[in-house]
Amino acid sequence: MTGILLLDKPEGWTSHDAVAKARRVFGEKRIGHGGTLDPMATGVLPLFIGRATRAVEFIERADKEYVASLRLGVRTDTMDTTGTLLETKPCDIGEDELRAALPGFTGRREQTPPMYSAKKFAGKKLYEYARAGKEVERPAAEITISALELLGRDGEDFVLRVECSKGTYIRVLCDEIGAAIGCGGTMSALRRTRFGSYKVENCVSMDALLSAEDPSALLLPVDSMFAGLPRVDIDAAGEKKCRCGADVPYGGEERGRVRVYGVTGEFLMLAEVYRGALKTVKSFFEV
Repeated sequence: MTGILLLDKPEGWTSHDAVAKARRVFGEKRIGHGGTLDPMATGVLPLFIGRATRAVEFIERADKEYVASLRLGVRTDTMDTTGTLLETKPCDIGEDELRAALPGFTGRREQTPPMYSAKKFAGKKLYEYARAGKEVERPAAEITISALELLGRDGEDFVLRVECSKGTYIRVLCDEIGAAIGCGGTMSALRRTRFGSYKVENCVSMDALLSAEDPSALLLPVDSMFAGLPRVDIDAAGEKKCRCGADVPYGGEERGRVRVYGVTGEFLMLAEVYRGALKTVKSFFEV
């Protein structure tokens, strides 16, 4: 079984929990996920099944969109409301004041990963150090926040929409905004609404997955990952070369990366057009 399941991860589940459940549902050990979501977060979690696991590396580089809730006047050790309270301050900030502060956090910038994260340092995950009461120096990573807007309020919380690059921690962003305003801030909710071209409205709930009579019908083809790239169809001779890992002669006009299909319409590979040939970037045909 091969394909991509767009799961709307429920709150309280780890990404690993979701993979483990999918392995039992599909009876397939080869399942991976793209872009870890914390247990408190919900939303788009693509699961790659069977041969489709070869596509995980490509979605990891994709940009993402989130809707996050920011609670001002509160700081915790995890930078979200699941953590231990560190500080509270009165904070009488209105929507206009917060909206005026947001442009300072957009564009290309550096961000330091939080201690409570799965990012590794010296072979151990940062949260392992944090749980042992240790804090380690960790290098800042370059990120890009391409859009940041205030959508409104939900009770005491401000609701933000964020479009960002790989490696962006929304918890850290909430903490940074709170620090800039002067009263502290923490993330109280998070929903990933888009991952690359995959949107949350096209996702399947965990309940729907568990109750499906035919779970395979919920899968998207792996080439949906590359739907924005040009399609190239090759003949039987070219397909034979492709399946052997050899370059496929190509005289077409397309340039850069393309989706390559065989004589039966099977998606064979992601390829690079270079000097009159299709060079394999990653193959996806069943072996």
